[in-house]
Amino acid sequence: MATDYDAPRKTDEETDSIQALQERVPDKMSGVVDADDADNPGFELAGQDLADLDLDVVVLPPQADEFTCVSCFLVKHRSQLDHQEKLGAICRECA
Repeated sequence: MATDYDAPRKTDEETDSIQALQERVPDKMSGVVDADDADNPGFELAGQDLADLDLDVVVLPPQADEFTCVSCFLVKHRSQLDHQEKLGAICRECA
């Protein structure tokens, strides 16, 4: 079965008017968004109260073969060191 790709896809009867298209688009100002919720999205687990839960995180001190890039503030291995500036080390990605 051959398909004519140059043929028009819609006839004049199928095209929607501008008013019909605008009615289908939701109003951007209709929903009120709380700024606190947008900045700090919360995730609630069903049936679990995690308010009293304490999380223990082990923080390791900087290792001898690591440095902190002064541009991106990521801890990287010495093999990623590009150069030293007077402010500190710069990684290859930021150089």
